[in-house]
Amino acid sequence: MTQPPARGPMRGVTSYGDVGFSRFLRGAFLAGAGFDADDLDRPLIGIADLASDYNPCHRAVPEIIAHVKRGVLQGGGLPMVFPTMSLGETFLTPTSMLFRNLLAMETEELIRAQPMDAVVLVGGCDKTVPAQLMAAANSDVPALVEVVGPMITNTYEGQRLGACTDCRRMWARHRSGELDTEQIGRVEGALATTSGTCMVMGTASTMACMAETLGMMLPGGATPPSPTGDRLRHAVATGRRAAELAREPVVPREVMTRPAFLNALTVLGAVGGSTNAVVHLLAIARRAGVELTLRDFDEVSRRVPLLLDLKPSGQGYMEDFHRAGGLPTLLRALAGLLDTGHVGVAGRSLGELLADVHPPAGWQTTIRTLDQPLGEVGALAVLTGTLAPEGAVIKASAATASLLRHTGPALVFESPEDAAERLDSPDLDVTADHVLVLRGSGPVGAGMPEAGSLPIPRKLASAGVTDMVRVSDARMSGTSYGTVVLHCTPESAVGGPLALVRDGDLISVDVPGRRIDLLVDEDELSRRRSLLSPWPVPERGWRRLYAETVLSASQGADLRFM
Repeated sequence: MTQPPARGPMRGVTSYGDVGFSRFLRGAFLAGAGFDADDLDRPLIGIADLASDYNPCHRAVPEIIAHVKRGVLQGGGLPMVFPTMSLGETFLTPTSMLFRNLLAMETEELIRAQPMDAVVLVGGCDKTVPAQLMAAANSDVPALVEVVGPMITNTYEGQRLGACTDCRRMWARHRSGELDTEQIGRVEGALATTSGTCMVMGTASTMACMAETLGMMLPGGATPPSPTGDRLRHAVATGRRAAELAREPVVPREVMTRPAFLNALTVLGAVGGSTNAVVHLLAIARRAGVELTLRDFDEVSRRVPLLLDLKPSGQGYMEDFHRAGGLPTLLRALAGLLDTGHVGVAGRSLGELLADVHPPAGWQTTIRTLDQPLGEVGALAVLTGTLAPEGAVIKASAATASLLRHTGPALVFESPEDAAERLDSPDLDVTADHVLVLRGSGPVGAGMPEAGSLPIPRKLASAGVTDMVRVSDARMSGTSYGTVVLHCTPESAVGGPLALVRDGDLISVDVPGRRIDLLVDEDELSRRRSLLSPWPVPERGWRRLYAETVLSASQGADLRFM
């Protein structure tokens, strides 16, 4: 029996027990779809389509795909678009994180099951790019990431606005009584007025920067705003490059190496990136067979200063970053801290690519330099201690400096719903010195929602309090800010120390010392531990499979069997 061709639509066949018949049948259906012999002789480039009415951030995906297809055709390939689930951040209950691993599985299996010689993964919204990179890590064909790009800012009463750091800032003003219902309604209509993802250094922007730094995206792709020609030209270039890689393959495991991940950690610190990137990069590295731990994040962060003036750690927006030169210019500023020998999908070493890039120009202040940084080293910190033996994270660059060392009494919330019900009560017994504790919100407990940045209790917000120490096993949006300790591991649902905290217990947070401790003696903790009940498991379906097989946040919250 003859072997399948090395490339094209006949790569891999459906099993009918007769390879010749399988090819004949596929050819018949392709002919019915209008494909001829010339088409079938080209390398086939799969294009993952994540457009969905449930994902407003992705409304530009059809236009971007059209330009990727144009590039594929220019490169002599045959583009074939296939849909996958689209994880719209604000449209999924209880959280899109619950479905990241499902999208990763679906994408991995479709790349493997469908004939393609290379694949372009078009994503953007928070969990889509991490899921696609997780899927690509085990791909036997070349893969490139293309994103929808960030939105463009708008204004409200002369104030520049952008999702979603300003969403939280303006909502906090509404909760405190500063903005009335009519005013917050006008703000709602001004925050997200174009296609694209959040235009601050939230999770979507962070993961776009990670994809480019890892070498899985062509240079300059992380920052072009969604509605611009720059975005579309990058999509065309991605399509052309995919056709080239189909003929001279470089697969993701050759790109996503440990030096690539260490470069990504360096950029993560320099941009003041989302804490969600910690969970995502751990999962991607695990899929790629690369050893990466929380210790690596902290060690790299300790030597990398904050260079990017973007919200929530600074004041600017992604369009400012793009105008200042984008990620290539930031990489040039960081060159002394990077492994410049790494080669990504562009086919040239990082050092070669940066030789063509100018350092940060004096006319702009968005991208700073190592000798004149925006902030100190340690934008991201990993804490351990009796409250998080396996680690917790905090975005120190977006925290209140005076709270980075703090000891206060705990006020415990059993779930996000419990917090929502009680935080607005005027009778809540709380002071600004309290440590707000949220539990039951880790991967097993609730799918790890972005609930960790609890709102300031209304009575304190009305009195002018803008930040408090908050601790949880949840995540928070990359667009959020405040003194928020996240991802406490082991989580409370599996009996981690967070499950043992009681109202009034003293909690000590020492970010410079990298500690978080529950100041309760071990005998009392043992007594409390003996009273814990098993966490309920969902009855059926994906949620049950997830709860029974998900790893801890410190391991990337991937599934054990992947």
